[in-house]
Amino acid sequence: MKIITYNVNGIRSALNKNWLTWLQATDADIVCLQEIKASPDQLTELHLLEQLGYQHYWNPAQKKGYSGTAILTKHTPKHVEYQCGFDEYDCEGRIIRADFEDFSVMSTYFPSGSSGDLRQAFKFRYLDHFQEYIDRLKLDYPKLIISGDYNICHKPIDIHNPKSNANSSGFLPEEREWMENFVNTGFIDSFRHFNREPHQYTWWSFRANARNKNLGWRIDYNMVSKEMEPYLKRSAILPEAKHSDHCPVLLELKF
Repeated sequence: MKIITYNVNGIRSALNKNWLTWLQATDADIVCLQEIKASPDQLTELHLLEQLGYQHYWNPAQKKGYSGTAILTKHTPKHVEYQCGFDEYDCEGRIIRADFEDFSVMSTYFPSGSSGDLRQAFKFRYLDHFQEYIDRLKLDYPKLIISGDYNICHKPIDIHNPKSNANSSGFLPEEREWMENFVNTGFIDSFRHFNREPHQYTWWSFRANARNKNLGWRIDYNMVSKEMEPYLKRSAILPEAKHSDHCPVLLELKF
């Protein structure tokens, strides 16, 4: 079972960069997308996804060309949930979940606080409410995979220059503390479960040739509940995929 999370920074832009050919080559079972920036009625390529064997579920933001999440799957879910119950975030399409027989998969796009104090405050509210939501959700869905762009580097190893970014949104002490507490409520960072090496990133600024220099941040995760630990097989970052300022992260499970 292959699961991939990918912030595509605009699905239409990614499609124009031969994304479908890449998707077919991955042979992924489930693909969690973030920042789709489009609604299904704006996409003329949906039949091509279906030809590749994917059912597709979309949760676009109400605001055009902004945010949004989606799940593509070769396995029919028992149920798909499009909201988390907080109107402030649901209107931005930040969460979609697919429930299968053995587990549930969520695609989530955490807010960025980099544009200023108002959005940073919004991000902190989201973090608090997301933890509440997951605490409740795990009671009914203990085998849970939460894939997506968390917009947080957990530890210094996850960012190219932790000292100069100490006061940057995405690496603030409060954000990192939230991530630590989230993991301690019963989640495994599946990439770090298998990979301890530094200089492993999933996002690079468009500025200063950052990607070619690998001056990046690791902000995209496949977090899995501890109940899923026996099924973990492998995880890898896929930096050769260049359809976005992010790259995909793979999680392999074995049942």
